[in-house]
Amino acid sequence: MKGFKVFFRKFLKYKVYLLMLLPAVIYTLIFSYYPMAGVVMAFKKYNYAGGIWGSPWNGIDNFKFFFMSGQAWTVTRNTVLYNIGFIIVGTFLQVMVAVFLTEIKSKHFKKTSQSMMFLPYFVSWVMVGVIAFNLLSSDYGFINRFIVMLGGKKISFYTKPELWPWILIFFNAWKGIGYGSVMYLAAIMGVDTSIYEAAAIDGANVFQRIFRVTIPAIMPTIIILVLMAIGGIFRGNFDMFYNLVGSNGLLYRQTDVIDTLTMRALITNNDFGMSSAMGFYQSVLCFITILIANKLVSLYDRDYTLF
Repeated sequence: MKGFKVFFRKFLKYKVYLLMLLPAVIYTLIFSYYPMAGVVMAFKKYNYAGGIWGSPWNGIDNFKFFFMSGQAWTVTRNTVLYNIGFIIVGTFLQVMVAVFLTEIKSKHFKKTSQSMMFLPYFVSWVMVGVIAFNLLSSDYGFINRFIVMLGGKKISFYTKPELWPWILIFFNAWKGIGYGSVMYLAAIMGVDTSIYEAAAIDGANVFQRIFRVTIPAIMPTIIILVLMAIGGIFRGNFDMFYNLVGSNGLLYRQTDVIDTLTMRALITNNDFGMSSAMGFYQSVLCFITILIANKLVSLYDRDYTLF
């Protein structure tokens, strides 16, 4: 009874804040938690007549079909390796850009360059796919036209799967570098300026200040953001893969990820059960990965963990 009274008093005290929080809570419940009930489709032989709840159960047959198809290992490997590449390259470039922006003395140049780097984030992946085609196309692409102009032979980018890991990592980094650097830029702005002044008095040059003051100061931010990115390491950026690669079967060996395979199973084969099984498999792997990563970070420094 006493606990209820304490809760009620706190509820009345913070009622305005709770009211402000209510829309976010409702949104999360409707769009994040309520759809989770549909995971039962992974264990059912779905049909339109029965729907989600009326379709017959088929145990783990959907998972068996997915793993016996021979594609499970390929798409899992591609998803993990691409995301590792995205995290490493993206984090390095975003931190580097944030550090360079703080070292630039000209406010006008700093604002202009930051705005230019931020612009690609607002370009849809559909437009990025168009840009990529106009760059890489064998007949009309700028790169091949430039190669021919120099006397070289055209490169058939859309028939060479070995080139696409580099292409996808490049476009992912280009699109996200401006937005991703904002968090690191904010973390750097929060560093006490007296530390930089003391380092300058001690004779530290600009590179020594970056590696001895700036990087260690923003390391907690780097670790937390990397941890959050690792939580989605089994989720491919569907928009990017679909719009850059499309339905080009020649590139599937190097570019197919769990998300694109799930889409094809749903759209092409109309297989709701296997699509749900792949989504469930993906979510479980993401959950296990973030637990392992969080535990490893806690062994290094518990203050850097998410929970």
